Amino acid sequence: MSSRPTAPAGMSTGISSWPFELLIGWRYTRAGRRTRNNGFISFISLVSVVGITLGVAALIVVLSVMNGFQKEVRDRMLGVIPHVQVLSVDGSSLGGDWQQLAQRLRRNPAVTGIAPFVQGQALLAQGNSVYGVLAWGIEPALEPQVSSIAAHMTAGSLHALRPGSFGVVLGDALAQRLGVGVGDLVTMVVPSGSLTPAGMIPRLRTLTVVGIFRIGNYEYDSSLALLDLRDASRLFLTQGPTGLRVQTRSIDDAPRVAQQLQAQLGSNLVAQPWTAQNRTWFEAVVIEKRMMFIILAMIVAVAAFNLVSTLVMTVTDKQSDIAILRTQGASPRSIMAIFLVQGAVTGVFGVLFGVALGLLIAFHVDPIVAFLEWVFHTQFLPSSVYLIHTMPSDPRLGDVLEITLIALGLSLLATLYPSWRASRLRPAAALRYE
Repeated sequence: MSSRPTAPAGMSTGISSWPFELLIGWRYTRAGRRTRNNGFISFISLVSVVGITLGVAALIVVLSVMNGFQKEVRDRMLGVIPHVQVLSVDGSSLGGDWQQLAQRLRRNPAVTGIAPFVQGQALLAQGNSVYGVLAWGIEPALEPQVSSIAAHMTAGSLHALRPGSFGVVLGDALAQRLGVGVGDLVTMVVPSGSLTPAGMIPRLRTLTVVGIFRIGNYEYDSSLALLDLRDASRLFLTQGPTGLRVQTRSIDDAPRVAQQLQAQLGSNLVAQPWTAQNRTWFEAVVIEKRMMFIILAMIVAVAAFNLVSTLVMTVTDKQSDIAILRTQGASPRSIMAIFLVQGAVTGVFGVLFGVALGLLIAFHVDPIVAFLEWVFHTQFLPSSVYLIHTMPSDPRLGDVLEITLIALGLSLLATLYPSWRASRLRPAAALRYE
């Protein structure tokens, strides 16, 4: 057996010190772009690169949009609902000692704010328009500690809710449905009314609109009505607040803080973190994201395995070169490494281009969608369906790294069989007709 082959002629001094498998594999990758005979192989190789690029870019963009959608809805949702909610097990009122309970809960260093509330279902009517609403009785002075509604007022103020005035603050979508503004009157119908010989008669109360808010979440903008705590207690026949809303330093700490607060509560009270209040929605988003990742990863896999056809044709075209290298002392492992390098280089280029394209789109997806909506005169995200009307995007380093590693792994896996077949080629059979 002769000595190990040297690097091909024409290489610079620095490059010639590289392993010859790397040099020949790189030359084979570039050769198809310079020779006419290998034009078809070059085209198939280009298709492989483009396929990997588009698959990786699509995976990054879709996961970024889903991350952004989840984060945007969560943040807007938590601008209204509390991090932790303390309620009685049977749904009854907390009574007049709610302030003492709030003082005990404030001793937890992770608690940043507490506010009482009354919650109930009702109907709002104005003229011929009648809509179901979620009515919250709040303490205007304490509400900014647990929600951002006060910072999203488009008209009026939360402080206009005064005991006995029976004012109401509405979401802007709900106000538009009813056709009312600040100063207009609406009628609230509460199911829990008076029992008479004719049956249950609902309680009716005329309310004055004293404010309008827009939180950016259609679910709350179209169905939430805020009243003063004492007015709501009189309407819903409760003896004080029905629960406490607790704000924590971080939304991630809410489950842990809820467990700590539960230890301070009696058996008739329960502390619910925001993750429990909206568990179904968030679990659905997680499952959807996981399934989309699997589906799009299969697209990347199909593109990566296009490398198989590229390398098979390259091996067929380079049979004489392989035979010559074998006669000069190249081992089957070296031949296999040459084609592994060629396939890996193609996969790396496809993945890098895909990451660059995916991040470029992910960071500019909102203006891109706005442009497409303007061109096609349509709306891709109706706020009444998707809760938000803009296309959010949140590219995350962990997702990008995971996609990159998977795409590179699939590309390398696709090169194994053709490279192994090249290493099994017999020099005598390859040179027989040369």
